[in-house]
Amino acid sequence: MATTNTTMTRIVCVAGARPNYMKIKPVMDALERRGAEVLLVHTGQHYDESMNGVFFRDLGLRPPDHFLGVGSGSHAEQTGRVMTAFEPLLARLAPDAVVVVGDINSTLACALVTAKAGPLLAHVEAGLRSRDWGMPEEVNRVATDRVSDYLLASSPDAADNLRAEGYRADQVHLVGNVMIDTLFANLERARQSDVLRRYGLTRGGYGLVTLHRPANVDDPGVLAGLLKALGVIAEHCPLLLPVHPRAAGRLTELGVPGGLRLVPPAGYLDFIALQDAARIVLTDSGGVQEETTALGVPCVTLRDNTERPITVEQGTNVLAGRDPERITATVARVLEHPPAPRRPALWDGRASERIADVLLTGGGAATRPRPTDLI
Repeated sequence: MATTNTTMTRIVCVAGARPNYMKIKPVMDALERRGAEVLLVHTGQHYDESMNGVFFRDLGLRPPDHFLGVGSGSHAEQTGRVMTAFEPLLARLAPDAVVVVGDINSTLACALVTAKAGPLLAHVEAGLRSRDWGMPEEVNRVATDRVSDYLLASSPDAADNLRAEGYRADQVHLVGNVMIDTLFANLERARQSDVLRRYGLTRGGYGLVTLHRPANVDDPGVLAGLLKALGVIAEHCPLLLPVHPRAAGRLTELGVPGGLRLVPPAGYLDFIALQDAARIVLTDSGGVQEETTALGVPCVTLRDNTERPITVEQGTNVLAGRDPERITATVARVLEHPPAPRRPALWDGRASERIADVLLTGGGAATRPRPTDLI
């Protein structure tokens, strides 16, 4: 691999919330190993200990160089505050490029500021599509791709989506999945966790549940239906649910069925250990669909669609939707006949090195696309 930075010397990496930390850490490490000056900007979209501090410690992620402290709020409020705070900072830092990851509000906000300010913009996890415009994340990821120079795709379907949408060939780079870089780098440490002992669990003796999507937890009727399904499943397989702050209050209001145990949010290492040892995982998280695929753990996704179809086509993931009867039937089938583990190509722990190759050796777009390029 090339060791000299031929195109960029200063790169700003942006993180804002828990899903970003696992994606930005390997990218920063790969860029710094190649001699780039890397500045970490934390927007503060997630800021409390359970959603922020424990992840920095578990991942060995250094303190951010700049913290914007935007906090929570509506989509418009949060996006606007990030843009207002990031714009003067970007002008002061004057980087050659900005790297954004994922699909949260901070991703889009910093992408828009960068696109207007002039530095090159790289989007890690470009091209993922659920085609569900009811998901705020879908709006964020599509809009971020539109203003990015480097579109760094984690899977062939994502790259195909970008080409079908008319992006130039020199913008689209199939690099693999940085989430899996972080997973593989920390898996043995995670397996040393005592989280199973703390919760009185045995390997293969429980199911793991995560719920946080607005479509699942904000509507009491939908959440009640999911809890009903989880109650039926828990009669045959005890379930553990680390509670996302978004869902905590509503779960308390509705009541939790027997066999479903609520525990506090888990740090990164503990959560990987819980996934790795689970008999089955039920989730509405995109990242968990990827991690279970890499771990070879059966996963049932409690959504009607996924922006990560490769986890269904080549992994251990099954879409069950949100209908309680369909969920229970799907879980029963998966428990009886678990899908054969298959790991997608380039989910090999080296995606961040390929990203560094693209950004530091001139392997990508040199100018931002004009509107006519995409017609």
